[in-house]
Amino acid sequence: MTAVPLTPPHRLHLVVLGGTGFVGSHLLPRLAAHGHSVRVLSRNRERHRELAVLPGISVHSADVYDRATLVRHLRDADAVINLVGILNETGGARFRKAHVDLTATLMAACRESGVRRLHQMSSLRAGEGQSMYLITRGEAERVVRASGLNWTIYRPSVIFGPGDGLVTRFAALLRRLPLLPLARPRARLAPVAVQNVCAAIVRALATPESVGSIYELYGPETLQLIQIVRMVRDAAGLRRPILPLPDTLGYLQARIGELLPGTPISVDNFKSLALDSVGEQDGLAALGIVPQRFSVALPQLLGGRHDHTALLDAARRVSGLTPEDRARLP
Repeated sequence: MTAVPLTPPHRLHLVVLGGTGFVGSHLLPRLAAHGHSVRVLSRNRERHRELAVLPGISVHSADVYDRATLVRHLRDADAVINLVGILNETGGARFRKAHVDLTATLMAACRESGVRRLHQMSSLRAGEGQSMYLITRGEAERVVRASGLNWTIYRPSVIFGPGDGLVTRFAALLRRLPLLPLARPRARLAPVAVQNVCAAIVRALATPESVGSIYELYGPETLQLIQIVRMVRDAAGLRRPILPLPDTLGYLQARIGELLPGTPISVDNFKSLALDSVGEQDGLAALGIVPQRFSVALPQLLGGRHDHTALLDAARRVSGLTPEDRARLP
């Protein structure tokens, strides 16, 4: 995969599924800052009224699993961005429904409404191993590649940033527990900043050569899970022993974790960690993005407020920029 040039920016009308999740909450201000018009489909728009302050962003209550509903919201769109994904099955949320069934319904709705451009979030190692999360991510990719649409797929490693499920989760566990047992301590990860993931999507929106591309998104540091947890502990100024578990005990911990509030770890998470989440083709480099280092960002993540006030303010400030000014945005 080679570096690609950006076309002159222009205002796009986008529909975003999963826009109120972790990645979406960081992506929307960036899309607004670039002057795009974005329709966010959510189960309950009233729970996300704060997004209305973003210029060009509108939130609509919609059942994204209903084809007719999707067709109605997609009709005048230039592209759709699908960020829907779950890390664990809880309540009515099931991997196959969220990843495969939804993607198939979305593909049909795109064809019916005339939308040809799709941006699909996936995961590194999609389709590999025994984890249903990775298996269904791979199945969704196959649905996308067979759709006949102009698609782009993003495969991030574990993502870090304000409000993430990595630093935030381990910091909370370390503060609460006198000792942290750790399953799959030697699993290798290449954490990628949420800002870099969002920048990749924004760049690809303006890059015709991104059609038909799969971008592996990963950071410049490959770390074992136990290294990451130790770094979080030390940056937080905590004194907590971390106990690496053999796989037999790690699996037992995962079984117990499924019964605990918040599901700190599940059996499917345990299976996912059997595969190293590291990439082979640098999608960030291909899009001209300099990756942020996890070790450099960590102190700020632990020391700052985990809200999006600064992002919202930035989006409001740049909403009046010219297209040429927006082209210089990261």
